[in-house]
Amino acid sequence: MKGRQLTVSELTSPALRDPRLDGLPVAIIGAGPIGLATAAHLVERGIDFVIYESGESIASSVRSWGHIRLFSPWEHLIDPAARRLLEADQWAAPRYPDQAPTGAELVEQYLAPLAALDSIAPRIHTGVTVVAVTRQGMDRTRSTGRAGTPFTLRVADAVGSVTEVSSRAVIDASGTYRTTNSLGSNGLDPLGVDAAANHITHALPDVLGADRARFSGKHITVVGAGHSAANTLINLSTLIQTSPDTMVTWVIRNKSAVRVFTSDNDELAGRASLGAKVQKLIDFGVITVVDEFEIIRLEIAGDRVDIAGLRHHGVEHLSTDLIVNATGFRPDLGMLREVRLSLDEIVEAPIKLAPLIDPNLHSCGTVEPHGFVELQQPEPNFFIAGMKSYGRAPTFLLATGYEQVRSITAYLAGDLSAARTVELVLPSTGVCSTDAADSTCCT
Repeated sequence: MKGRQLTVSELTSPALRDPRLDGLPVAIIGAGPIGLATAAHLVERGIDFVIYESGESIASSVRSWGHIRLFSPWEHLIDPAARRLLEADQWAAPRYPDQAPTGAELVEQYLAPLAALDSIAPRIHTGVTVVAVTRQGMDRTRSTGRAGTPFTLRVADAVGSVTEVSSRAVIDASGTYRTTNSLGSNGLDPLGVDAAANHITHALPDVLGADRARFSGKHITVVGAGHSAANTLINLSTLIQTSPDTMVTWVIRNKSAVRVFTSDNDELAGRASLGAKVQKLIDFGVITVVDEFEIIRLEIAGDRVDIAGLRHHGVEHLSTDLIVNATGFRPDLGMLREVRLSLDEIVEAPIKLAPLIDPNLHSCGTVEPHGFVELQQPEPNFFIAGMKSYGRAPTFLLATGYEQVRSITAYLAGDLSAARTVELVLPSTGVCSTDAADSTCCT
């Protein structure tokens, strides 16, 4: 028999407060902006926690695109609880709250000091990957006593040692940056992708810094119709100024990159300007656009790669040196196989949240405030928060994630009044899309 979702009253019933949970921490998966904000709220609530971060340092994903400037200014990037803890430790906020930092500046000026606080630092474990989440002695099919049974997390460290740890609740804030969408329009990797792996890079390569030598003088094909693609195209145009033999092709599967070019009324100025910059590069011939191109096969041809795609009812070919996969991201749900989840079948977001973030209807600025109610899963005291909670939708802002975890931690503390009172003011935006496949974070 399929297990039903427990109600709020059932979840807070004393009958479900099992003594086996006493003394156990809340497990946070991911030490990025949302995971660390979760920690700050739990500190203020006096609830013990532990953070598991797969990278070798906190905010490892943010560091990997540290050369990119965020769309949101500082005033939208600092969680209120984190600010209170930092200011009590004599931290000074960035001087210009209306300016948008780079990813590296976000880490150096905010996330690293937050993670270094005495109340948080000892509870962070880096280089540790959560392999699986389950219940102690229970797979997902067993229901009796489930809410009062501790979670078991199987974790692996950098040298491959695997252990199991227990927790009273789990908040998965692991994000989606490490799991990209496929290059193929059908959701699958194109044929030949493994053989061509050395010719494919992740979204947002540092083409003006660490990756300059790899990109300079090459024919680069950027695949994807979102803001990650736009940022890379703009940086490649700068590279061309010092390396004029560099060539850039932009491949999109639709007729137009809607999210990039329809942002005239976007209050996030950095994001609003992308479309105009890219259009100018196209007009001047710096970027060659190949639209309505659906990649079906990659094949090595000497030291280059041949991209075969369906276009205008036939098969066309592109030859290139490097492919930048900027097709967006999707949640990695593999470690949650034994957790009871209720996710939307289209965007893979929590079922109650999905209608609020459907990219066919909403942009970053029109997402309604939401908290633990919308994020609850059939698995009691298990939550997906942050970018991962948005599944494949492209509309996430850090401010939204901060409000999510404020509500969740209030709920875990038993403060249902605070948990239910969700308030969020987001900047208005004209960014909207009818195609979630090339999703990118709106941070």
